Amino acid sequence: MPGVGRKSAQRIAFHLLERDRGGAGELSRALAEAVQGIGHCKRCRMLTEHDICSICATSGRDESLLCVVESPADVMAVEDATGYRGLYFVLMGHLSPLDGIGPEELGIDILEARLSAGPLRELIIATNPTVEGDATAHFLADLAAKNKVQASRIAHGVPLGGELEYVDGGTLSHAFFGRRLVD
Repeated sequence: MPGVGRKSAQRIAFHLLERDRGGAGELSRALAEAVQGIGHCKRCRMLTEHDICSICATSGRDESLLCVVESPADVMAVEDATGYRGLYFVLMGHLSPLDGIGPEELGIDILEARLSAGPLRELIIATNPTVEGDATAHFLADLAAKNKVQASRIAHGVPLGGELEYVDGGTLSHAFFGRRLVD
């Protein structure tokens, strides 16, 4: 599992087997239920137990804004950290031709149908600031332009509270060239 190394996994396994077999059974059942009962929202591809996720089903969200992210965890990060009230589209990855991941694997056909159906005025591209994320962002911006939808990209750069001398060169360069006028 991501973030769990060999030693941590071993400690968890030994703890469950030696001290909490009931907890191990509960965890096993919960994982089996999740695998069986959780799928993807038909509109945005978020993980959900229903055909349409709770975000897409919520009335009052701004349907003219669509934020494209790479993963369900990204949706949760945006929801937790911002006041964003638009809708989402989850790619479940990014373009990576070397890994055999093209537009078909990312559900771009579903996204394009949403772009052409309206009433979108802005596609907010929130892919990760990686080579693959940037390539995906350019692809999505072209797709938005083709459908006459304004595209924007979330800002990247120096973190709030960060000091320039400690920021890596790539991040500082990106922030410097992505600067904007002070209001």
